[in-house]
Amino acid sequence: MSDVQKDPLAIGLGALACGAGLGGATITFAQLLVKLLQGRIDPAGYREAAADPLLAGLLAGITVAALFGGRRSLPLENLWQSGVIGVLAGVGALLVGFLAALADRFLGFTGLLVWSAASLALGVAGSRWAIAGVTGGDEGRGTGDGS
Repeated sequence: MSDVQKDPLAIGLGALACGAGLGGATITFAQLLVKLLQGRIDPAGYREAAADPLLAGLLAGITVAALFGGRRSLPLENLWQSGVIGVLAGVGALLVGFLAALADRFLGFTGLLVWSAASLALGVAGSRWAIAGVTGGDEGRGTGDGS
Protein backbone atom coordinates (compact mmCIF):
# COMPACT_ATOMS: atom_id res chain seq x y z
CA MET A 1 0.00 0.00 0.00
CA SER A 2 1.56 3.30 -1.07
CA ASP A 3 1.43 6.37 1.12
CA VAL A 4 0.02 9.32 -0.86
CA GLN A 5 1.71 12.68 -0.29
CA LYS A 6 -0.73 15.57 0.20
CA ASP A 7 -0.18 18.83 -1.67
CA PRO A 8 -1.14 21.62 0.78
CA LEU A 9 -0.94 24.35 -1.87
CA ALA A 10 -3.38 22.52 -4.14
CA ILE A 11 -5.70 21.84 -1.22
CA GLY A 12 -5.67 25.46 -0.04
CA LEU A 13 -6.01 27.14 -3.41
CA GLY A 14 -8.56 24.59 -4.59
CA ALA A 15 -10.66 25.12 -1.46
CA LEU A 16 -10.42 28.88 -1.90
CA ALA A 17 -11.48 28.68 -5.56
CA CYS A 18 -14.29 26.26 -4.68
CA GLY A 19 -15.73 28.54 -2.02
CA ALA A 20 -15.32 31.75 -4.01
CA GLY A 21 -16.80 30.20 -7.16
CA LEU A 22 -19.80 28.54 -5.55
CA GLY A 23 -20.50 31.48 -3.25
CA GLY A 24 -20.15 33.91 -6.15
CA ALA A 25 -22.51 31.78 -8.22
CA THR A 26 -25.05 31.94 -5.39
CA ILE A 27 -24.81 35.74 -5.26
CA THR A 28 -25.09 35.93 -9.05
CA PHE A 29 -28.18 33.70 -9.00
CA ALA A 30 -29.73 36.15 -6.52
CA GLN A 31 -28.97 38.98 -8.94
CA LEU A 32 -30.63 36.99 -11.72
CA LEU A 33 -33.71 36.52 -9.52
CA VAL A 34 -33.87 40.25 -8.79
CA LYS A 35 -33.52 41.05 -12.50
CA LEU A 36 -36.39 38.65 -13.30
CA LEU A 37 -38.57 40.12 -10.54
CA GLN A 38 -37.90 43.67 -11.71
CA GLY A 39 -39.10 42.75 -15.18
CA ARG A 40 -42.30 41.13 -13.96
CA ILE A 41 -43.41 43.26 -10.99
CA ASP A 42 -44.07 46.99 -10.92
CA PRO A 43 -41.72 48.96 -8.64
CA ALA A 44 -44.50 49.93 -6.22
CA GLY A 45 -45.36 46.32 -5.37
CA TYR A 46 -41.81 45.00 -5.44
CA ARG A 47 -41.24 45.08 -1.65
CA GLU A 48 -44.47 43.21 -0.93
CA ALA A 49 -43.63 40.42 -3.39
CA ALA A 50 -40.07 39.82 -2.21
CA ALA A 51 -38.63 41.28 0.98
CA ASP A 52 -35.04 41.61 -0.23
CA PRO A 53 -33.80 38.72 -2.35
CA LEU A 54 -30.51 40.46 -3.08
CA LEU A 55 -29.58 40.71 0.61
CA ALA A 56 -30.69 37.13 1.22
CA GLY A 57 -28.63 35.95 -1.75
CA LEU A 58 -25.62 37.93 -0.54
CA LEU A 59 -25.76 36.35 2.92
CA ALA A 60 -26.39 32.91 1.43
CA GLY A 61 -23.42 33.33 -0.95
CA ILE A 62 -21.07 34.29 1.87
CA THR A 63 -22.29 31.32 3.91
CA VAL A 64 -21.89 28.91 0.99
CA ALA A 65 -18.40 30.23 0.30
CA ALA A 66 -17.26 29.92 3.90
CA LEU A 67 -18.71 26.43 4.31
CA PHE A 68 -17.33 25.02 1.06
CA GLY A 69 -13.97 26.74 1.50
CA GLY A 70 -13.65 25.45 5.05
CA ARG A 71 -14.89 21.98 4.18
CA ARG A 72 -12.54 21.48 1.24
CA SER A 73 -9.57 22.71 3.32
CA LEU A 74 -10.12 20.30 6.23
CA PRO A 75 -7.45 17.85 4.97
CA LEU A 76 -4.84 20.51 5.82
CA GLU A 77 -5.18 19.34 9.47
CA ASN A 78 -4.73 22.88 10.74
CA LEU A 79 -7.92 24.51 11.98
CA TRP A 80 -6.45 28.01 11.69
CA GLN A 81 -5.62 27.55 8.00
CA SER A 82 -9.06 26.11 7.29
CA GLY A 83 -10.71 29.08 9.01
CA VAL A 84 -8.62 31.60 7.11
CA ILE A 85 -9.43 29.86 3.82
CA GLY A 86 -13.14 29.94 4.71
CA VAL A 87 -13.02 33.68 5.43
CA LEU A 88 -11.01 34.41 2.28
CA ALA A 89 -13.48 32.33 0.26
CA GLY A 90 -16.29 34.53 1.61
CA VAL A 91 -14.41 37.67 0.57
CA GLY A 92 -13.73 36.10 -2.84
CA ALA A 93 -17.43 35.33 -3.24
CA LEU A 94 -18.22 38.97 -2.53
CA LEU A 95 -15.77 40.04 -5.22
CA VAL A 96 -17.20 37.58 -7.72
CA GLY A 97 -20.71 38.76 -6.86
CA PHE A 98 -19.79 42.43 -7.22
CA LEU A 99 -18.11 41.76 -10.56
CA ALA A 100 -21.39 40.19 -11.68
CA ALA A 101 -22.91 43.67 -11.47
CA LEU A 102 -20.44 44.75 -14.15
CA ALA A 103 -21.47 41.81 -16.32
CA ASP A 104 -25.09 42.88 -15.84
CA ARG A 105 -24.32 46.49 -16.68
CA PHE A 106 -22.36 45.81 -19.86
CA LEU A 107 -23.93 42.58 -21.16
CA GLY A 108 -27.36 42.49 -19.52
CA PHE A 109 -29.20 39.32 -18.59
CA THR A 110 -27.04 37.19 -20.88
CA GLY A 111 -23.93 38.49 -19.15
CA LEU A 112 -25.33 37.45 -15.78
CA LEU A 113 -26.08 33.97 -17.10
CA VAL A 114 -22.56 33.60 -18.50
CA TRP A 115 -21.00 34.97 -15.31
CA SER A 116 -23.01 32.58 -13.12
CA ALA A 117 -21.98 29.62 -15.28
CA ALA A 118 -18.34 30.73 -15.12
CA SER A 119 -18.55 31.11 -11.32
CA LEU A 120 -20.08 27.68 -10.99
CA ALA A 121 -17.36 26.21 -13.23
CA LEU A 122 -14.71 27.89 -11.04
CA GLY A 123 -16.24 26.32 -7.94
CA VAL A 124 -16.34 22.84 -9.45
CA ALA A 125 -12.80 23.11 -10.82
CA GLY A 126 -11.54 24.36 -7.44
CA SER A 127 -13.22 21.47 -5.68
CA ARG A 128 -11.62 18.98 -8.04
CA TRP A 129 -8.24 20.66 -7.53
CA ALA A 130 -8.55 20.41 -3.74
CA ILE A 131 -9.55 16.75 -3.96
CA ALA A 132 -6.62 16.06 -6.29
CA GLY A 133 -4.31 17.68 -3.72
CA VAL A 134 -5.53 15.25 -1.07
CA THR A 135 -5.36 12.12 -3.21
CA GLY A 136 -2.14 13.02 -4.97
CA GLY A 137 -3.93 13.38 -8.31
CA ASP A 138 -4.82 9.68 -8.48
CA GLU A 139 -8.58 9.91 -8.11
CA GLY A 140 -10.49 7.89 -10.65
CA ARG A 141 -7.41 6.21 -12.07
CA GLY A 142 -7.14 2.45 -12.01
CA THR A 143 -3.98 0.42 -11.81
CA GLY A 144 -4.61 -1.27 -15.14
CA ASP A 145 -5.02 -4.73 -13.66
CA GLY A 146 -8.79 -4.60 -13.33
CA SER A 147 -8.84 -3.34 -9.76
